[in-house]
Amino acid sequence: MRNIYGLTIEDLEGYFLSIGEKKFKAVQLFTWLYEKRIKSFDEITDMKKTVIERLKEDFRLDKLNLAKVERDIEVNKYLFDLEDGSCVESVLMRHDYGTSICISSQVGCNMGCKFCESGRLKKVRDLSSYEMVLQILMVEEDIKTRISHVVIMGIGEPFDNYKNVTDFIKIINHPKGLSIGSRHITVSTSGLVPKILEFADFPYQVNLAISLHAPNNEIRNKIMPINKAYPIEKVIDALKIYYKKTNRRITFEYIMLQGINDTVDCANELVRLLRGLNCYVNLIPYNETNNIEYKRSKKDSIMKFYDIIKKNNMNVTIRREFGTNISAACGQLRSKREDL
Repeated sequence: MRNIYGLTIEDLEGYFLSIGEKKFKAVQLFTWLYEKRIKSFDEITDMKKTVIERLKEDFRLDKLNLAKVERDIEVNKYLFDLEDGSCVESVLMRHDYGTSICISSQVGCNMGCKFCESGRLKKVRDLSSYEMVLQILMVEEDIKTRISHVVIMGIGEPFDNYKNVTDFIKIINHPKGLSIGSRHITVSTSGLVPKILEFADFPYQVNLAISLHAPNNEIRNKIMPINKAYPIEKVIDALKIYYKKTNRRITFEYIMLQGINDTVDCANELVRLLRGLNCYVNLIPYNETNNIEYKRSKKDSIMKFYDIIKKNNMNVTIRREFGTNISAACGQLRSKREDL
């Protein structure tokens, strides 16, 4: 029996047609699920009893199990248990412009980035679209307010779970779904070139972020094994095609690792690499963990790096830090559970 929260509006239209009903009932059902937040199909008042009974036979409304919450002033970290005994994380962040959530797309990750806690625990499986949708619904239930921005940047490589991730986007973007605007949704990838090209044809104006973290292949090969399959120049070529098709600015995520990728030479090389692209560089102070040897760049190194990029007339920010008092690093809460 399928979980109802994994179905797009198109899926539900097809379902209702298949049982001899009008497809407009899909919008009605979305309204009950996402605006009225029903806990039982019996709460639906504008469908025939026979249709409601059929929904009960074909679908379930099960939620995830909220195993743990760590709370700080501007951030909450959630650990969810899944039906198969696996667990994933979500992070809620409070900004002056609203609330954002960083959700996971896989149980574990096969990209193997050396600095990442998520990559230390190998991929077990993809998350279904309903397991992504429910991360948002359950966090909203906890904080008693609506989430305005979504980043798919938690545990996993979203483009390694492309179909479920794009279905998830369709569900949360729909005006009768969670009604989160396309430009308030960001997908992050470590650089799966074929999927970047496919995403260029995805008909939603969703933001794309690239986990770059190095200005050349030599450094990136050492810290991101995916670069051996899709080296930097192939990623950049794919992004040029992506931009030509979408006209959307690209974000480059760049974690600052002490003595690895934070030198003046690296900054200048990054400027040369990205020059001419309509892009934005997000410098990220590294969240150190007990299991990984990498260290956070010194503050003066980060500022020198920032200044070089800024003086070359490129858009750059230093990511505001959240959750330094809790298990803030991606995958850290899950890995604590796994290490017990």
